Amino acid sequence: MNTNSLNNKFERSVSLLCWAYNEEESILNFLEKATELMEKSVIDYEIVLIDDGSTDDTYKIALKFKENNPHLKIFQNEKNMNVGYSIPKAIEKASKNFLFWQTIDWSYDISNLREILEHLKTYDIVQGVRRKPVKVKLKFLKPFIALLKILGIKHLTRRSDTIPKAIISVINFILIRILFQVPASDFQNVTFYPTKWVQGIKSEGQSSFSNPEKLIKSYWCGKSIKEVLINFIPRKEGQAKGTRPKSVLSSVLDIFNLWFKWIVLRKRTYIKKGIIYKLDLQKDTI
Repeated sequence: MNTNSLNNKFERSVSLLCWAYNEEESILNFLEKATELMEKSVIDYEIVLIDDGSTDDTYKIALKFKENNPHLKIFQNEKNMNVGYSIPKAIEKASKNFLFWQTIDWSYDISNLREILEHLKTYDIVQGVRRKPVKVKLKFLKPFIALLKILGIKHLTRRSDTIPKAIISVINFILIRILFQVPASDFQNVTFYPTKWVQGIKSEGQSSFSNPEKLIKSYWCGKSIKEVLINFIPRKEGQAKGTRPKSVLSSVLDIFNLWFKWIVLRKRTYIKKGIIYKLDLQKDTI
């Protein structure tokens, strides 16, 4: 990567997407951090916020912040529709060249955003990964060793706020890898897309599977995907809502329903496999 080019702001425009439901404790800190990061990293940007029918002061705080921050665009759902509805809506409202999303609790470390964005000049999509990929020489042992690795305490404590939440995340990852045969190292992380491309992907999921769905379809359409290290940051304020029983069940149902539709019934139009450039900590600096 050309180091000199990283001394300047990324010259293409970028949309940062986010969605919030009852996040009055976190929303101001998020918007301040997001604005500071985008200001120093990108020449032209916007922050697209979907207020998902909050019943607390989340929306009021965001509106107040917007008074002095014209880069912020706020859209409000009439009622709580959850992430499966808010993700496609945020993508639809984006207007810049590229887009990515970050959680309101700032759970992913994108402090090196400028360096990450540089990969979009070479690859179609950039995908964040929470862990170092498992390397095993004996091919037949790879699935077993990988499973032990990702179920290890050291990995679980780095993957989410709590061990139970991390286990749910790992199960979700394993299901997607096995059922859809997409060899990505992470699916629920920060992903960077060309805006026009991802806006053209039909959203069929109704849950948090909406995120992996777009990566899966991009891979099936032959896109090049570059993996970069983006670590998890434990939540310090507010309450996480993504691992509530209802949300988990909705995601699992989406996974099996769409697997049956796309793979078993063969109702997919995406047939050309892409290329995933795996994260290698020995070579990659980000």
